[in-house]
Amino acid sequence: MSIHERTQLLIGEENLYFLRHKHLLIAGIGGVGSFVVEALVRAGIGKVTLVDHDVVSKSNINRQLVALHSTIGQPKVEVMRQRALDINPSLQITIIDAFIKEDNINTVLLNTAFDYVIDCIDSISSKVALVVACQQQQVPIISSMGAGGRIKTDKIYLSTLDKTSICPLARMMRQRMRKAGGNLNYPVIFSTEIPKKGTAHRPIDEDASAHPRSVNGTLSYLPSLFGLHLAGHVIQHFLKGL
Repeated sequence: MSIHERTQLLIGEENLYFLRHKHLLIAGIGGVGSFVVEALVRAGIGKVTLVDHDVVSKSNINRQLVALHSTIGQPKVEVMRQRALDINPSLQITIIDAFIKEDNINTVLLNTAFDYVIDCIDSISSKVALVVACQQQQVPIISSMGAGGRIKTDKIYLSTLDKTSICPLARMMRQRMRKAGGNLNYPVIFSTEIPKKGTAHRPIDEDASAHPRSVNGTLSYLPSLFGLHLAGHVIQHFLKGL
């Protein structure tokens, strides 16, 4: 009996074969990205590349699939790799333990033919670099906007970046994308809920002169819903005929 028997009943053998031959890049394996990977692998995607530079910490346990007491201190990409292979031992999976920056995008990440890229990164500079690089190379990409500081499930929407509102991360993305010469007409998942403020601290990818940013609190289900929406959009993109 196939692990994708129920999926095949819904979408058919031909479409399941089609998904099995897709290669996806998921950047950022945290509260959003870990659920993206899980949903894609369970849906039948046959090849994934995971990118993240971080290790599991205790504060991740409230929202990330990779975060357990037994995995604290381990690289997120490695924990997710083991979990994904436990779901589908036939999965082709590559992990890249790296922090995405403009100077490593083309040489490290986009030298492979990806069918879709899913951006679940927190860092604005990294998000912009990845999105612009994908657009230049005509690789489809979708981004997650801010999921922290929110509790309302009915405020989550799929739109294009140029049509987002309320979300502070989306506003900053629009500004930075314009400066970088990027196209704002690409899909994103965002929330129209006004985020509750967190505690200010300096981002890890900026220098000492950078302005502090707000780190928002999170609830278990909000990042996961963002991740499932992202995965759902990509699967539906591949199964346009259904």
